[in-house]
Amino acid sequence: MTTPIGPTDSSKLPRFAGPATFARLPRTDQVDHTDIAVVGVPFDTGVSYRPGARFGPSGIRESSRLLRPYNPGLGLAPFDQLQVADGGDIAVNPYSIGEAVETIDAAVTDYARTGTRLVTLGGDHTIALPMLRSLHRQYGPIAMLHFDAHLDTWDTYFGEPYTHGTPFRRAAEEGLLDTEALAHVGTRGPLYGKRDLEDDRRFGFGIVTSADVMRKGVDEVTDALRQRIGSRPLYVSVDIDVLDPAHAPGTGTPEAGGMTSRELLEILRGLASCHLVGADVVEVAPAYDHAQITATAAAHVAYDLVGVLAMGKA
Repeated sequence: MTTPIGPTDSSKLPRFAGPATFARLPRTDQVDHTDIAVVGVPFDTGVSYRPGARFGPSGIRESSRLLRPYNPGLGLAPFDQLQVADGGDIAVNPYSIGEAVETIDAAVTDYARTGTRLVTLGGDHTIALPMLRSLHRQYGPIAMLHFDAHLDTWDTYFGEPYTHGTPFRRAAEEGLLDTEALAHVGTRGPLYGKRDLEDDRRFGFGIVTSADVMRKGVDEVTDALRQRIGSRPLYVSVDIDVLDPAHAPGTGTPEAGGMTSRELLEILRGLASCHLVGADVVEVAPAYDHAQITATAAAHVAYDLVGVLAMGKA
C-alpha cells in the first residue's frame, strides 16, 4: 500500500493561499486511490424557507483551511492511516429535484464500487435520500442517527414528495432503514401537530431532544445511542441547524434552544466504535453566516466524521 498523501504543509504554503479543498487535502484525481472522499453537493432546490445551502460545500471547504492533521479528540491522524481526498462537487440539475436525486444516487454508487466511503457536504437535506438508497443496495437496511432541529419525516410540501423536510419519510416508506436502529438527536421547536410525532414513531424513530442532551449529558446520551445502533451499518446525517443559532446562524430554518458545537462533536466522537458507512453535513447557508461561525462548526463536524470513518475502515 502506498503512503497516503496528506494535506498541504502550512509551514510551506500559508493556510490562506492555494486551492480550498477540504482540510487542504489532495483532490481525488491527484491520488491513485481514495479510501474516504469528501464530496460536495451544491443543491438547495428542496428548501422550504431560506435558500443558499447550494453554497454550503464551498463555504465549509473555505472554513476547513485551519484543520490540522492530528485529531486529539479521537486520538488519531486520519490522513496518515488512509487516503482521504476531496472529490469536488456532484453537479446536479438545480431545476429538477427528481433528476438531482437520481444524479446523486448514481455518483455515490460509483464511489461505492471502488470501496470509497463518503462524507458529503450539502446542500439541503434532500440529498440524504439518494445517499441512503445507494447504501441500502450495498448493505441492506441502514441504521441511522439524524442530528437535526427537525424530524424531516413530513409527507409533502405543496404536493412535492422530495424536499428537505421529507427525506426520511421516503426512506422509511422505501424500506431503506433498519427500523430498530433509528434516532433523531437534537430535535426541538414547534410542530404542525401531535400527529407529526405519531407518524415519526410509526417509522421507528426514537427521539433525543436538545433538552434531553442538556439534562442527561453527552455521555449518557451517547451510550444510549451506541446501544441502539449496535454493530449495524450506520449512516450519520447532520443538519447544522441541530446547533443553536448562537453556534450556527448560517442556516435556512434556525430554531432556538439547540445543542452546542461541543456537545455535537463529543457525541460524534463517541460513535467511534460504531460501524459507520457514510455521513453528511447539510444545510449550511453562508449568506446568513457571521464570521464563518456556521461553516467552521460544519468543517469540524465533517473532520470528526472523517476520523470516525477512518477508525472503522482501518
